Amino acid sequence: ASGRCQMLNRGPGALRAERVGDSTLPDVFQTNHLLFYERFKAYQDYMLGDCKTSEVKAFVSDYLEKVVEPCDWQAVWSTEVFDVLVEVMDVHYSELKARVELVVPLRCEARGCELSEEAMRDLLEATQHTVPLHELHVVYDESGDFDQTALAVEHLRFFYKHIWRKWDEEDEDDDFDYFVRCVEPRLRLHYDVLEDRVPAGLVAEYHALLTRCAQNFQEFSNLRNDLGSDSDSELDNVSMVEGLRLCEQMEVLKRKLRIIENPLLRYVLGYKVNSGQQACRAKGLRPTGSRVVHVVSSSMTVAQLTSLMSDKLCPDFSGDEFELQFHSDPLEAVHSCYQGDVVIVCPGHYLVSGSIRIPDSVEVEGFGLTDEVVIEKTGKGDTFVESTAANAKISNLKFIQHDAIEGILCVRQGKLEMENCVLQCETTGVIVRTSAQLSMNMCDLYGSKGAGVEIYPGSVCCLVGNGIHHCKEGVLIKDFADELDTMPRITMVNNVIHNNEGYGVILVKPADSLQERGSESDQSKPGTNQTEVPLIVVEETPVEVHYATTPELMEGNDAIKQELVATSAKKSRRRRASMQELGLTQVDDNLLSQEMFVCIQGNQFKRNGKGGFGTFQY
Repeated sequence: ASGRCQMLNRGPGALRAERVGDSTLPDVFQTNHLLFYERFKAYQDYMLGDCKTSEVKAFVSDYLEKVVEPCDWQAVWSTEVFDVLVEVMDVHYSELKARVELVVPLRCEARGCELSEEAMRDLLEATQHTVPLHELHVVYDESGDFDQTALAVEHLRFFYKHIWRKWDEEDEDDDFDYFVRCVEPRLRLHYDVLEDRVPAGLVAEYHALLTRCAQNFQEFSNLRNDLGSDSDSELDNVSMVEGLRLCEQMEVLKRKLRIIENPLLRYVLGYKVNSGQQACRAKGLRPTGSRVVHVVSSSMTVAQLTSLMSDKLCPDFSGDEFELQFHSDPLEAVHSCYQGDVVIVCPGHYLVSGSIRIPDSVEVEGFGLTDEVVIEKTGKGDTFVESTAANAKISNLKFIQHDAIEGILCVRQGKLEMENCVLQCETTGVIVRTSAQLSMNMCDLYGSKGAGVEIYPGSVCCLVGNGIHHCKEGVLIKDFADELDTMPRITMVNNVIHNNEGYGVILVKPADSLQERGSESDQSKPGTNQTEVPLIVVEETPVEVHYATTPELMEGNDAIKQELVATSAKKSRRRRASMQELGLTQVDDNLLSQEMFVCIQGNQFKRNGKGGFGTFQY
């Protein structure tokens, strides 16, 4: 079978990719096994250094000229259609191409077609016997004379496939170090994806953005090339307007790509699209109209069954509309539910390999003490528990997470109430997506390597009486640059947020541009028509605190309220200004008013590494 390779190590030098089956082509150097730090060092120290974007091709050419043998080596010219053995006669370093000749007799493997020696010669004649250097795979040689050539060509191939973007050369930031600004973040992202450190939804969104950006850039380039030198004609004026529109779209797409490529921004901002990509469809009511109580137990004694009947089933589910079903797997029980069903998990330690997805309005509760009803996830996956139901509830359960990239619990849409649960995280914590609602009461959450709770714009989050501790950050509140993204509605009462590595609560928001600061200062000048801010209501409902507090422990509450109110007010002004720019001089306050109800009271912040509250600007 052609194309299948097996790596063979010939010692301290390069690796060999040995073809198996009846292939007529020779073995080549195996170079795509390189580790992150090997590529990082090659690009930083040898290939690119501190070059600017406009200097990339010159630096690459100079590197290749120092390392790649100029002639007299064989390679497999590999395209999507064929692989053919060629002899390299000369390397055109400045053009990143090589002049080649066919090796006779012809040694070629075609995919989906038949190619004769005459056809291959005609193809080479059409290309003037020059082929892109990155399409060549150096034939393995025992002498070691071509090890560096093979490695250099691999670095070139990887760079133009995974790092370089066609629009990079038009970047206005040409004064900046290209390696630091583009190569390192893109290289890290590539290896993070390979090592399953990035959610599948984010990977899909990134590739979709790359495709859209490439298409947009191609349209822009074609339009620019079609413009004549005399741009006074009406057609050229229309084309220029269209070009400006495409240019603005490119900037938006490039900004989204940079957010995903930057490890820090990728963490603090996450992604807003494709959020419901993997969600299950809601089944709705059972066709028969009945409701089922799903009892989950790996085994049960007569005494336990008697207790379950007398304490839970008979008092709450004795009506004629209820049926009983028994399961040994909580995952199977939840996925068997229709709207209105109830899952009762009996004491035990349950290991599940998949994600628990809740698309219908159901209740999942543990019967017994929380630490006695444990659901532990084994294996990798984007999310452990995911809710998209209109109104679901989870109570009295302990969840233990392993290798869930996106979070131990993600409320993508709808409403979820969580009560008296323990969430033992290993990677990331609870995520409340835009337009979703979470009510989390009397829960204990710890161990997240990210934030314990991530709250997205436009969501509703109510945290009452919880312990959030030993995470990287306690609660992370996200604010995006888009004016249409409203601040979340947040209630935080009587929570104890302690022993987190960073802040107890952190607000991530876009930095003010100079233009925005200028416009805001203009509004504050006498005689300027100041824009009214939509109503922001700060709830001051008295809260009874049942434990001793001190001013030091409570100081974060007021700071959080003040910062959220100020951020929401600023966003409202931007939104109003944007609508007025569109010609809407009489702006309807009902359209703009995105009231933010904030109730931040009675929370205690103890021993957090950077303090009770902080902000991060990007």
